[in-house]
Amino acid sequence: MSRPLDLRLYLVTDTAMCGPAGVPETVRAAVEGGVTAVQLRDPAATEAELVTLGRAVVAALAGTGVPLLVNDRVDLVEAIGAQGAHVGQGDLDVAAARRLLGPAALLGLSVQTPEHVWHAEAADAELDYLGVGPVWPQSTKSDAAPPAGLDTLSAVVSASPWPCVAIGGVTVDRVPEVRERGAAGVAVVSAVCGQPDPATAASVLRRAWDES
Repeated sequence: MSRPLDLRLYLVTDTAMCGPAGVPETVRAAVEGGVTAVQLRDPAATEAELVTLGRAVVAALAGTGVPLLVNDRVDLVEAIGAQGAHVGQGDLDVAAARRLLGPAALLGLSVQTPEHVWHAEAADAELDYLGVGPVWPQSTKSDAAPPAGLDTLSAVVSASPWPCVAIGGVTVDRVPEVRERGAAGVAVVSAVCGQPDPATAASVLRRAWDES
């Protein structure tokens, strides 16, 4: 059973894109603008660096009610003080991830096709949501799968027992298209982390979702 999770505007952090402002301050501003969930992603960071960064983000999120999920590094969730993790198809198996996290933590899985959903269901995966994408071409993740398009997003949403958040090439103009396909939210990276005013960028995206 999924735990309550607001996926309307899901921010995936990119340390380089956040620039001099830094990840914690970018996250703080983005949440002010309307971000409802945050994923800490920094594949280049060492274990110690990710824990330090994650704890700073936890501090930035204190009192907001916005959960922090750690990308891939399930083993660091407790040390960071995050609320859960997100894993990809090539990362730790979801059953193993759930065993490490325990029953109360949040867990998300990246999928690209309905077959990925069926596989997760067959494995009795205890998930809270799916990240679906990339939907459109994107440039922030070099090892991402090819863009699958809106029809595949619809097929995954229809097949999934879990809420789905669309990721990959999401812009303000595309937010209504995502909502029309039944997704629970949109996930963004450069649309917020790469912007000079993350709070305003987030608020524009959030308004686009809420008014769709």
